[in-house]
Amino acid sequence: MTADKERWNKRHVEKPMRHNIEPILQKYIDEAQVGEALDIACGTGRNTHFIHEKGFIVDAVDISDYALSEIKDTKNIKKFEVDLDTYNLEINKYDLIVNINFLSRRLMPQIKEALRDGGLVIFETFIIAHGDFTQPVNPEFLLRKNELLHAFIGLDIIYYEERSDTNLRGEATRVASLVARKSS
Repeated sequence: MTADKERWNKRHVEKPMRHNIEPILQKYIDEAQVGEALDIACGTGRNTHFIHEKGFIVDAVDISDYALSEIKDTKNIKKFEVDLDTYNLEINKYDLIVNINFLSRRLMPQIKEALRDGGLVIFETFIIAHGDFTQPVNPEFLLRKNELLHAFIGLDIIYYEERSDTNLRGEATRVASLVARKSS
């Protein structure tokens, strides 16, 4: 955990990301019932703050203590410094779960279980790309074609797409996006 934490702290300081709210979150957040939300790998809180402003009580989880220190202190944002390689989600807790630009296949089934009935997941991360695209070097952090869709079978799929995009550092990349609801 210490090496990952140091790497991410350094990355947040040396290569800060734009603070734009993720468009998929802006477009679909109103589909979620206001209540408890989870922002997985929240970074410096660009999406956490937006979710909070929409009325949610937000659990913001990340490995970087530097990134978490950039999130405003308020009673309705709870910050958790965790190693997402070992962290487990609480079952039936959240009305909204947001997972942007992070991939842990181990957490995918837990995300489904952590949603309350009627809960919404908004998930977007990188997929394998060929050509002039920037992507994580480690293939474990890249989805395969339709993998995200298959991981959330059993939920009601509201939106799914695989497309070319621009990451938060302005680099060309490929992403998969999914919005899905747990049936009541």
